[in-house]
Amino acid sequence: MTSTTADGAALADEDLPDGDAGPREPGGADAFDADALPAPRGATLALLTSLLAPLRARVVVASLLLLVQQAAVQAGPLLVAYAIDSGVPAFRDHDYGPLAAVGIGYAVCSVGAGLLQYAFIRAAARINQDVLLDLRGRIFRHAQALSVDFHERYTSGRLISRSTTDVESLRELLSEGLQELIGVVLSFVSISVMLLWLDLGIGAIAVASFGPLYLLVRAYQRRAAKAYSARSSAIAAVIVKFAETMNGIRPVQAFRRERANDQDFAVLNRGHELRNGDALLEMARYVVGSRLVANTAVAAMVLWGAYRVASDTLALGVLAAAVLYLRRLYDPIDRLAMFLNSYQSAAASLEKIAGLLAQTPTVPEPVAPKVLPALAGEHPGREVVFDGVRFAYRTGGEVLPRFDLTIPAGRTVAVVGSTGAGKSTLAKLLARFYDPTEGRVLLDGTDLRDLATAELRRGVVMVTQEAFLFSGTIAENIAIGRPEATPEEIERAAKAIGAHDFISSLPDGYDTDVRKRGGRISAGQRQLVAFARALLADPAVLILDEATSSLDIPGERAVQRAMDTVLHGRTAVVIAHRLSTVEIADRVLVMEHGRIVEDGTPAELIGGTGRFAGLHRAWKESLA
Repeated sequence: MTSTTADGAALADEDLPDGDAGPREPGGADAFDADALPAPRGATLALLTSLLAPLRARVVVASLLLLVQQAAVQAGPLLVAYAIDSGVPAFRDHDYGPLAAVGIGYAVCSVGAGLLQYAFIRAAARINQDVLLDLRGRIFRHAQALSVDFHERYTSGRLISRSTTDVESLRELLSEGLQELIGVVLSFVSISVMLLWLDLGIGAIAVASFGPLYLLVRAYQRRAAKAYSARSSAIAAVIVKFAETMNGIRPVQAFRRERANDQDFAVLNRGHELRNGDALLEMARYVVGSRLVANTAVAAMVLWGAYRVASDTLALGVLAAAVLYLRRLYDPIDRLAMFLNSYQSAAASLEKIAGLLAQTPTVPEPVAPKVLPALAGEHPGREVVFDGVRFAYRTGGEVLPRFDLTIPAGRTVAVVGSTGAGKSTLAKLLARFYDPTEGRVLLDGTDLRDLATAELRRGVVMVTQEAFLFSGTIAENIAIGRPEATPEEIERAAKAIGAHDFISSLPDGYDTDVRKRGGRISAGQRQLVAFARALLADPAVLILDEATSSLDIPGERAVQRAMDTVLHGRTAVVIAHRLSTVEIADRVLVMEHGRIVEDGTPAELIGGTGRFAGLHRAWKESLA
């Protein structure tokens, strides 16, 4: 039994209406927002909260560590003030205790602050890694759960960008930004309180400077949010173009697309540079403005404090402590800019991730799933019924008008027709990669929408012309539908298909690594492995979508012999262009514009005067 399609390949989009063959990658900088998936209101905060919720206790401990560390750091200026105003006079009177106490206290605070900082960094790093581990897992699991129509319009390159570049932005925020934010907030609060306690006038000037700084922060947030969102989209566009080109390197080189691709990539790369520059420019504006406010406030406070010291209304130690505190108050401004930089980047990335995770499958799991009735016999099939089915893709354009079809259990039906006739759409509906717009698809009388995905995949398996193989061994690829299968069962399936001989001739036999996309073996051999996979999965209904269209004559004959074995006793739908494949069918359907225009056995249709007979004569002549 299997819980996956037989070959794992992406569906062909030959039956998609014009303009709905899936998204095409942007060719210029004007398409950076093509990957936008709007996140529902509050989804970003809800996502971050859900990521941190399981780590709540550790977050509290890390926060307490940082709080105590900040207390140790902020004790320094008070010790300096005490040393100047009390320790130095006592020292003149040969009382060394106060200065010694200050020295010991300063050393204890410095060492303690360092140890607490180390403990906080370790705790924060573990929290950071656990959050990222959880987030990457969510993206991967959710992407697999989304329906095929989503993947046909949202490219794998954008998914890679979400799980790499965008997750990395969040890593920078968690590992560095949050520490900076908490440190800055604690510094501002504690230093403001200390300044007000030391001297109300100096403290009032410091607090008054917070107003302009707040306005600068708010303005930066508004402008930077747009800049970082555009930058995130620009990065995604670069990754998509790169991945698309590398995945299609053979046609790129065959059709000499290198120069054109280089030009397209240069436009996207330049767009990324500009968006990145926009983000950095916003940060530069904030830093310049905040430093201007800070320097003005410091100058005013130093002049005011010096005047008061000279007039004996302010102690020198208090002024020294205030200056030290002021330096610590405004020095974090640059670090706050770095946090805001990380925050805006992470917020834009997290919003895109939240938008992705907010997508729901268009082929949902049933609320109360049913179970298919038990099969009788060794290799029985199941009856398939298309009952009043209509189907249109997202962008409109009806592919299947009202469509009715019954395929008795154990029968093989071949479906032929021109490109766009609706053949592959019929196969996708039977595999439930899509749901009908109207009507029902029934399997032994049960609506496919009432079957859990695992139950459906145990009964229906699809083999496409691509025969996608995953990196790994031959044996692992055959056993994808039945991971628990023994080596003997895998070998038995390969022998039944006729794949055992070529597998045995490989360097490591069944343990040979097929490498990326099965590139180590030929197209015909990959197709045989896909059939062995389907046979081992033992489905009641098998869909073959152009399973021989990419093969040469010897490869096609080998696969046809395998098909005889795989189809025996099963219900099968064979989508075919090559009429040699059709000859194994019990019944042939000829489709045009989503309708069945001819229906009969191969012999009946060949002997007639209809469209299939003409196609058959043309095929015979091509072989002469």
